[in-house]
Amino acid sequence: MDTSSPSVFVNAELLRMHVGKKVRAVVHVIQSDGEITTGKSTDEQQLIVKGLPHVSLMSYVEVIGIAESDQSIRAETWTNFGNTFDTQSYNQVCQLANGEFKGLFL
Repeated sequence: MDTSSPSVFVNAELLRMHVGKKVRAVVHVIQSDGEITTGKSTDEQQLIVKGLPHVSLMSYVEVIGIAESDQSIRAETWTNFGNTFDTQSYNQVCQLANGEFKGLFL
């Protein structure tokens, strides 16, 4: 595992704390128009993902990239997570990764 460039687990609420940093988020894809993908974060807030996906987009994708603003990510890596995903558990992971157990995730 490459630990030279870690990415923080985020949902839309936590994204604003990491603008300019490398993040990872799971997004429920609503619309994709080439280089702009609109989706819902696992906390039901809208996120914009910029960049060309390297895979055919399914319902849920994980993106890893740079948080450009409190609502957008410039994606470097796209991973399909299929058509179903446990968003509540992912939100709990995001809270742990940004809270008292932060050291375990970076």
